[in-house]
Parts: sequence; C-alpha cells; structure tokens
Amino acid sequence: MPNTASSEQRSEKTTGFRLFRPILAGATLRERLIACLGALAGITLTGLICGWFFGEGPHIPLIVAPMGASAVLIFAVPASPLAQPWSVIGGNTISAFMGVLAAHLIPDPVIAIGVGVSLAIAAMSLTRCLHPPGGAAALTALIGGPAVTSAGFLFPLFPVCLNSVILVALGVAFHKISKRNYPHVATAAPVNTHKTADLPAPLRVGIKPEDVDAALVALNETLDIDRADLDRLLRQVELHAIVRSHGDLACAEVMSRDVVTVRLDSSAQRAKELLIAHNIRTLPVVNEAGRLAGTLGLREMTLHGEVKITQVMREARTAKPDEPVISLVEALTDGHTHAVVIVDDDRNILGIITQTDLLATLMRLLSVKAFAAPELVSS
Repeated sequence: MPNTASSEQRSEKTTGFRLFRPILAGATLRERLIACLGALAGITLTGLICGWFFGEGPHIPLIVAPMGASAVLIFAVPASPLAQPWSVIGGNTISAFMGVLAAHLIPDPVIAIGVGVSLAIAAMSLTRCLHPPGGAAALTALIGGPAVTSAGFLFPLFPVCLNSVILVALGVAFHKISKRNYPHVATAAPVNTHKTADLPAPLRVGIKPEDVDAALVALNETLDIDRADLDRLLRQVELHAIVRSHGDLACAEVMSRDVVTVRLDSSAQRAKELLIAHNIRTLPVVNEAGRLAGTLGLREMTLHGEVKITQVMREARTAKPDEPVISLVEALTDGHTHAVVIVDDDRNILGIITQTDLLATLMRLLSVKAFAAPELVSS
C-alpha cells in the first residue's frame, strides 16, 4: 500500500508539472528568445510604419490586436502551415471581411459575432489560408468600436491587410538575418536520379506515404505540421532508431585510410586519369594546405569537358571518425552521393567511406545479428 500511494503521488505531481510545460516539439530557450526579439521588432516596426503612413489618432487604429497573435506564429513557430505568408495575410484579411459582412447583414450583435467567426473559418478553409488570429480579426471587425465601424469595408484592407503585409515582410527579413527558414518550404521528396519509373532507394523500404496517411486517419486529429514535413520527420526518427540500435560501429573502423586525392590546381585530365586508374567514382579535392575543398566524379568531368577543377567540383559530404557508420545510410542512398569523406575538425582527410564500404558493413551487422539470434532464443 505505501508503495502504491507514493506512486500515485508521483504520478499526480508529474501530471501537475506537465500542465505547465510547453508541449511544442523542438522548442528551446534559444528559439524562444529569438521569437521574443522577432516579435519586439515586428510589432514595433509595424506600428511605426503604419503611423508614418496614416498619422496617429483615435480615429485610426495603427495596428489591430490580432497582429499580436500573428506575431507569435510568425516568430515562434515559423515552420507551422498556419504561420506562412498567405495564411497570415489572407487569413486576417478575409476573416476581417467576413466580420464586416456579418455586422452589416445581422442586426443582433450576439448572433453576428458567432456567424462572423464561423464564416471566417469557412472562408479561410476554402482559400487554404487557415490562420487562428483570423478569428480575432473577424471579432475585431464586429466589436472594434466606432473607429472600426466607420471604416466599413475598408477595414479589412486598412489596417488589417496592411498590418499583415508589413508584419510578414518583417518576419521574412528577420528570419533571413537569424538564418531560419521562413517562409517554410518543405523538403522535396527524393527523386529517382536515374530517370526511371522505380521509386528512389530510400522510399522502397520502411515508412511509405500511404503509412503516414493511414496513421493520420487512425489518429483522427488535425496536426499543425505540413504533410511532407511529417513524412520527413518520421523517416528521420526511423534513421535515428537504427543508429541507436546499431551505432556501436564508428566510421573510423570502416573507412579506407589510403585516400586518393587530387590538388585544386591540378588539370582536369589528371583528375580523369586518377578516377579511371583507381576505378573510383568520387575523388576528393584538396587545397594547398592539404585540406578538403570538395569532390569530383567522372560524370562531372565527362559532361563538362576540359575545364578547371574549381568549375565542376561539388561540395563534399563529410562525417567525423567517431560518428556511427550506420548514420551514413541516408547520404549514401540519396542517388547523388557515392562516398562520404571522413575529416577532422580542420577538414584534414582521415579516410573515405563508399557505398561498397557501407554495403559490406550492413552485411556484417546482419551476419552478427543472425549468429546472435539462436543464443538469444535458447537463453
């Protein structure tokens, strides 16, 4: 009994504590501080710009209240589909128009506020610009007072649309300076680089798009994440689970150490000779200090003819010697990368792992698992 009671008490404490914990995935203190700074700049400058254009006074609202909620989305969760430029501008503007329309058509204010918000949700859904602050924009059009009422159907344009456009523009500029991705563009799904009807190698096994669709149907919930981002997230989870399960084998144990390289100032002909002579598909390029500058492939050399190495070399895919070799699966199955160069912190080349090396390693891991299985069963 005492143990049961203590367990229940711990459970209650944990539950109570979690009520005050943010449930947003990926939220860190640094990200929140950046969001605060962005909202400070965005809202302040939006008000200043609107004041500069239209002047100040009680008859002209410089900035409407829903912009505060829009700022939370733009600066705190810029990857959310609800925070994208069209969602912000279209959602706020269209919703404000629905609110004004309801105010003009329905004399009873209590019924009008309900109809206005419901019309806003319907209009945003149909125009693919669902934005939660849009509901507040519709309400503002209905209960905003004399300044809003006198503006009539101009209110959705000035100041709602103008506020939204300025806030989005400031959001784009702020995220560019802070090196964050906004507007958010979902990573494109892998394509078959051989231009055949087969699916790319990473999509032939593991999680499939129809699995994601089936899971969404089973959950019966709407998630605040792009469908393509969700698919990419699940694949990354799958990869991390594999690395965790088989991450005891490091790149340093698998890599080839006698790496064939070419100097940055060498001729294209010399690079071709090395690729053919050593029967390799990826040739690391080193600078004068002997550090990795990029990579070359026979395909690049063949397509571009007699050109300088600097004109055709590609950015090298790299890894550290202590990284799990299994973590290179994603890179070496993307249809483009044939080898990953293992480097130290100064980009000195320590080794190289090719697709052949990875395949041999995977076979070894499977063999170890097969031999270990009978022992596990007997125990």
